[in-house]
Amino acid sequence: MSDKDHMNDEEQLPNAPRRRFLIHAVAGGIGLAAIAATGPARATPATMRAAMKNVVGEASLRKGKVTLDLPPLIENGNTVPLTVSVDSPMTAADHVKAIHVFNEKNPQPNVVSIRLGPRAGKASVATRIRLADSQKIIAVAEMSDGSFWSDEVEVVVTLAACLEGSVP
Repeated sequence: MSDKDHMNDEEQLPNAPRRRFLIHAVAGGIGLAAIAATGPARATPATMRAAMKNVVGEASLRKGKVTLDLPPLIENGNTVPLTVSVDSPMTAADHVKAIHVFNEKNPQPNVVSIRLGPRAGKASVATRIRLADSQKIIAVAEMSDGSFWSDEVEVVVTLAACLEGSVP
């Protein structure tokens, strides 16, 4: 038998490579369309609690020591000022190890995690974040003694951020 005898019918057609390419391209496009149609992932109160549990573990989360400062009414969610400060002497024996900020409706539940040490001088951080919708924001301070302290703020956002491409 010659090599020609081993070719299947598709390989003998003059446009077979082009057809295979088109079939794969259409199938790939359908797959991408299915992914795009599902929309962006969003955090939920449950995913926020799970993200907080990843940080805190089985330790109790106490209210106090932490002050989370955000405007209660946010006109534009694209750039929201946020300040977190923790009441701590910031000594080698008693200091803030980390500050974590969580949200319940952005694409990811973890907004930011900042590591600190006694040489930071004071336990205060300021930044700007994006908020997808009106929601609860929670700041958690991890202390050098292993304790966790928190504060939370409910914010109302009139013009949401984090949703580019999801609205036609």
